[in-house]
Amino acid sequence: MRVHVLQHVPFEGIGSIDAWLKRHQASITYTRFFEQSILPQLDGLDLLIVMGGPMSVNDEAAYPWLRAEKQLLCDAIALKVPTLGICLGAQLIASALDAAVSPNAQKEIGWFPVTAMRHEGAVFALPERCVAFHWHGETFALPRGAVRLARSEACENQAFQLGRQVIGLQFHLEATPESVRSLVDNCRDDLSPGSFVQNEEELLHVEDAVYERANRVMDTLLSYLSGVE
Repeated sequence: MRVHVLQHVPFEGIGSIDAWLKRHQASITYTRFFEQSILPQLDGLDLLIVMGGPMSVNDEAAYPWLRAEKQLLCDAIALKVPTLGICLGAQLIASALDAAVSPNAQKEIGWFPVTAMRHEGAVFALPERCVAFHWHGETFALPRGAVRLARSEACENQAFQLGRQVIGLQFHLEATPESVRSLVDNCRDDLSPGSFVQNEEELLHVEDAVYERANRVMDTLLSYLSGVE
């Protein structure tokens, strides 16, 4: 299995996804935009993973590579390459498909539940209620033809699916203690008080079982997208 990761900042890696990829003996390549912006060839690619970052999809003047990245996502979707976007990654998919990305009514930073939407037909079934890690101030409108998969109290559009191959998540099922610590260390200034902003203590001191449950859902989602059990 050939997998490519689009990584926007050094402190937001793939978390628990790494273990799943290694278990499935995946060949993993990266575009690390903070080092270079060489994009992958899509031919033969089995999975494209688009990670998070503190920039906005609307910051093309400051980050010119965003335009090329959005075009790559359009091309990948047209070629039916299985594609997973996480946080900024989901917003990039939405923006690439001409859906608006704009400030959410409130920042959502911390461990909060998401509620799955039930649909008829072949869509990925998230757990009815899942506690997940969030770190975002913006949100996406649904791309044309997409199905909303989940919502939360703070954010109506938490996840979407487009066709069989494309899923965008506003939240981080791949979170690990190390990845959460990395975000806190690098984005501490975001932790201004708010109704849906937890403090550093709450962010970092979470039972292992919470991570494990979220990571299992991510494993199931990766199997669904890639077609690998």
